[in-house]
Amino acid sequence: MLTLNHFVAHKPWHSLNTSTATPHQSTKPPIPPKLITTTVISSSSNNNKTSSAGNVKRLVLSKEGRTKLNPASDRDFYAYPRFVKHVDDAFISTLTDLYRERLRPGWEVLDLMSSWVSHLPDEVDYKRVVGHGLNAQELARNPRLDYFFVKDLNHDQQLQLEDSSFDAVLCTVSVQYLQHPEKVFAEVFRVLKPGGVFIVSFSNRMFYEKAIGAWREGTGYSRVQLVVQYFQCVEGFTEAEIIRKIGSKDGVKDKNKSSSPFVWVMSLVGLALSGADPFYAVIAHKNFKPIYE
Repeated sequence: MLTLNHFVAHKPWHSLNTSTATPHQSTKPPIPPKLITTTVISSSSNNNKTSSAGNVKRLVLSKEGRTKLNPASDRDFYAYPRFVKHVDDAFISTLTDLYRERLRPGWEVLDLMSSWVSHLPDEVDYKRVVGHGLNAQELARNPRLDYFFVKDLNHDQQLQLEDSSFDAVLCTVSVQYLQHPEKVFAEVFRVLKPGGVFIVSFSNRMFYEKAIGAWREGTGYSRVQLVVQYFQCVEGFTEAEIIRKIGSKDGVKDKNKSSSPFVWVMSLVGLALSGADPFYAVIAHKNFKPIYE
């Protein structure tokens, strides 16, 4: 059992505060959120696990599939904040509606590979929202984060978080940058509570030079299947659910455009020419899918 011994939190523009807090203390700060700067875990009992749940059964990506055109450090690439939206408003609205439907009030949520924009519904209160990313300035601007931490998951996949501590983990338009997704998905499984949900959403946009080869060379269909395989490679995730939404900005399919063979082919490879970003989400649960009344 991993145990969170302590973390140090401070506002990004202040000097380091050496006071400690436990996860059960009421330490929610005013916006901007606090930065988790030091986390210590103990994994002495982890080697005694008898269950295979959470183990990586097989590797999905080849060595070539993990490569990036720009091999420079991701921390350097994201050193400067980008206060822009990476998907259009229709995508964001669809994602927020999905979160409104699938995430319950009072839940503890981990937002992996997050930024300055929150896609969580404004009217829903969660017990705790922890963010992760590569740029502290962006994360500090995110209005829904209670805490955040900066970590390069392509360098170190271990999350310094307690076992079974989150009801939901989210990853929005970022899964295409993971070079070791098998290990990251296994870590997500570990930190999820039994029955917890992992929602991975993406479109056809990317920083091309930072996306992995398997993603760059893929299509809309193959990218969905790739994420499904990420879930399947970790023992214990439920069967993945797939959500697709491809259409015009007003949600009405343009019959004239869709009849064009060129548009059909471009849609097949994940390049929607209808004016709206295609929406994809792959969803699975830890151990079982709960039924809520």
